[in-house]
Amino acid sequence: MRATVRDTPSAVPREEVPWEEVMTVALLGTDRRTPPWLPPGREAPGALLDLAAVATVRRRAGLRPAPAAARPEPSAKDTRPPLPPAAARRLAMLLANRPGTGGGGRRGTAPDLMELLPQWLSLANERGFAAPPEALPALLDAARGRTDLRPAALAFAGPRALWLARLNRDWRFALRSAPGAAEPPPDGTDHTRRLWQEGLFAERVSLLTRLRAQRPATARELLATTWTTERAEDRLMFLDSLRAGLETADEPFLEEALSDRSRNVRATAAELLSALPDSALAGRMAARAAACVAVDRTRGEPTIVVEAPHQCDADMERDGVVPTPPGGRGERSWWLGQLVEAAPLGSWEARLGGRTPKEIVALPVADDWRGELHAAWCRAAVRQRDTGWSRALLGPPSAPDAGGPGAVSLAERAKLLSTLGAAERADWVAGFIAAHGLSEAFQLLGVCATPWAAGLGRAVVDALNIARDAGSYPWSFSGVMGLAERCLDPVEAARLEALTAIPDETEDTSPGAGGYWAEAFQRLTTTLRLRAAMREELGAVPPNPHPA
Repeated sequence: MRATVRDTPSAVPREEVPWEEVMTVALLGTDRRTPPWLPPGREAPGALLDLAAVATVRRRAGLRPAPAAARPEPSAKDTRPPLPPAAARRLAMLLANRPGTGGGGRRGTAPDLMELLPQWLSLANERGFAAPPEALPALLDAARGRTDLRPAALAFAGPRALWLARLNRDWRFALRSAPGAAEPPPDGTDHTRRLWQEGLFAERVSLLTRLRAQRPATARELLATTWTTERAEDRLMFLDSLRAGLETADEPFLEEALSDRSRNVRATAAELLSALPDSALAGRMAARAAACVAVDRTRGEPTIVVEAPHQCDADMERDGVVPTPPGGRGERSWWLGQLVEAAPLGSWEARLGGRTPKEIVALPVADDWRGELHAAWCRAAVRQRDTGWSRALLGPPSAPDAGGPGAVSLAERAKLLSTLGAAERADWVAGFIAAHGLSEAFQLLGVCATPWAAGLGRAVVDALNIARDAGSYPWSFSGVMGLAERCLDPVEAARLEALTAIPDETEDTSPGAGGYWAEAFQRLTTTLRLRAAMREELGAVPPNPHPA
């Protein structure tokens, strides 16, 4: 759409200006950029506003006559069953509650509807419903603004969303992100190679990702055909797609990538190789790390002693060791951490006297190397998804030190928990909350599966009740309250009813805390009941027609 500049002595007469250029100048301001189609000086802002107003009316009112374009092909049919009427009304309500429409400050007792949209979409996808056609524009707009919504929103939107995305550039992200948007054709087809060699970058990333999920070897071979001609930033993105389905057969390709011109590409290749415990790089790193860490049996009790590397040679750099540490870190400790992190965890049992991970973590470490060594083992356990080492480094949830025997921060504990099964994670975090309360549990709760298991939910509610009775500041627990609204099982609403009244305030109670606590519990209870209603409106999960 083009706008026409009004005739002025200082403006280009009757010049047609693209709408995008009008918006660019409006965003930058006429003080920073006055184009030749606007009058100079003080008249420029007013002229720009006049132009934008006229252009807006023209964009809304009609189009310039032009030859008729070919009628678009109809959208593919969505064969899924339609939403129940009550669920369709609920979706419209959730989509109408857009970010930024509420006031700041105190939230009150009303649920945050936009935070419930991801759960609603997940439930609708589980039940296999199709999106109402009239809701698709608002659904695509919501997914455009929130990338975390896109997988579930586009799966729910179905083929009609892709049809719309081809007609509206604001929704083109759906062509890259939607499940099935670019299903890879059969092996070795000319279409696959043509799309890989001639497609847009986003199309190539999508193709490689989907091929990797279905036919890992084909994706790797396709990448190898153009690897040497790709730009460094593109090589990095393509290489990262090999994380999915990483296998031993990827090792030769990744070994070659260790000699890449780009440092970031070399680092990513080394990281992927270190996740393959039988790779040659993992063996080299194990040998280097073993030369730095040993058990000294001459002391009163067996003690781990550390002799960090004295230099970072060219071979270490090729294997992904970054030679220059960040500010505040010593070189030798920086190199040691990278070697230990990349070494296979299975190599330590033999190196350290046949001890189990739990026994190794319990050993004293000489000369203040414990934090550095254990932090590297934490990163290795997460990278290698080693549950035995994760349990050893986490320790029991009731340990007096909330940091754990091996982990040196709650962030590391959260990452270690992510390697365990959902039930084990929930039990561990429930035990942690019972021992240490909620003040340090926010990050740990974030890695637990939703809805929270019954034991974890009870632990959170009990801890919130204890904090309320103690007269604590309720806003200190706002993060946990927000998680509880989204993650607590709705059956807990009945237990929470007694907590919605304003508690009696004592001399030790923070001023006004009782009202805030009552308000927070009322909002939590209302949200849980709304989530229960959402489940009921969507109905039961349909039976699997093909049980295992």
